[in-house]
Formats: sequence, structure tokens, C-alpha cells
Amino acid sequence: MTDSLITFSPSPSVAIPPAVPYPALVQIAFKEWAVIVDALGGGEQIIILRKGGISESHGGFQIEHERFLLFPTLFHQQRESVLPTAQRRYDVIAPGLSADALRLEYFAEVVDWKFLDSLEDAQRLEGQHVWREEVVRERFDWGKTKSIYAMAVRVFRLPQPVEMPMRAEYGGCKSWIDLGETIPTTGAQPVLGENAFVDQLEKFRAALATCRQHFVGGPASGTLAAP
Repeated sequence: MTDSLITFSPSPSVAIPPAVPYPALVQIAFKEWAVIVDALGGGEQIIILRKGGISESHGGFQIEHERFLLFPTLFHQQRESVLPTAQRRYDVIAPGLSADALRLEYFAEVVDWKFLDSLEDAQRLEGQHVWREEVVRERFDWGKTKSIYAMAVRVFRLPQPVEMPMRAEYGGCKSWIDLGETIPTTGAQPVLGENAFVDQLEKFRAALATCRQHFVGGPASGTLAAP
């Protein structure tokens, strides 16, 4: 994505971008635990919480892209890091996961986001995602600054799963991956209907409505810097 600035205008009326149009081709992917990708793809949550990895750019994690494919990862401790319902789902999907192949089933569109530098704010999202509370706390505390990004995303299921070989350049503790080829998304459908998605988005915004506004290289909510 080459836009110099991507701007959202969140509204108290919970207006959301239309389910279409979306880009016909997507090349950027976002790495997330396979069990979280499963929860997003199943409509169980619309939230992504991200601190960033040790291989992020000098400025740390940034929300660089408005739309991206969901890249499931094999972090071995993810089962113990989620709630029991998600652990059961992990037991179902784990046998199909491979370190040698990448299976892409979904892409996501960022609808709203917040930069949180209060653990209390992050904890207000409890019940809206499958991470255990102590994992949220650990992510918040990790690194040089005590903070975390919270994104609300609309997830779309690709018409057919895309399987690719796992390349060496996809490795490392980094969030954003350029796949090196474009993935067609024509015919993708949102995993949640309009009313169900709006209901979850309302909960996300209501939980964070009293957050202080923060500025880290731009407004704390609603603006994406260019990649």
C-alpha cells in the first residue's frame, strides 16, 4: 500500500466501512498465532492485540497497512496462552499445521484502533478475545515501554485457501510480511454479518471510550502511517 496517509473517522454511531469493495489482490500478511487466526476467522473476536517483536523496525511496531492477509504462526506455547475454549480449538487445528507450508484462509481490514499505555485500558477488553489475562499483562509489560496496540478488524474468508511454501524470509519475530506475490481475494466474504460485526465493534469502542488520547507519531486512534 502506497498511500501517504490512511485515515479512519470513528463515529459514535458505529459507522463501519462497507464490506465491499476490497482490493482484488493483497500481498502483505500479518503474523498471528494460529489459534488467534482461528478465533478471528470463526468470528469469535475482532480484536488483535500487538506489542511487536524483536525484529520490528527501529520505531517498533506500527499499524502500517489497512488491509492484510492473516498469516498463522506455530508459536509452541500458544495453547497455554489462551482460554480453555480456544485450547480445545487449538487441539482440533494443530494436527493440520505445518512448519514447511503456509496456509492462508483470511484477510482482514482495520476498522478502528487504539494505542494503549494503561494496562487497565487493555484489561477492559477482557471477554472480547481469547488471550488469557496474564498474557495480555506480559505483552503490555514487555519491552522498553509499557503499552500495547488494540485493533478492531473485519475479517473476510477467501473463496479458496491458498497454500504456499514457507520461505526463509518469512521467519523472525516481525509482524508484517511481504509475501513476494499477490493473493487474489475476489469473492471473499465477511465471516460475520453486518449486525454481528457492529455488535462486537460497539463493545470494543465502548470498552475504550474513556481512554486518554495518546500520540505516538500520529493520533492514537484512526490514522495509519504509510509503510
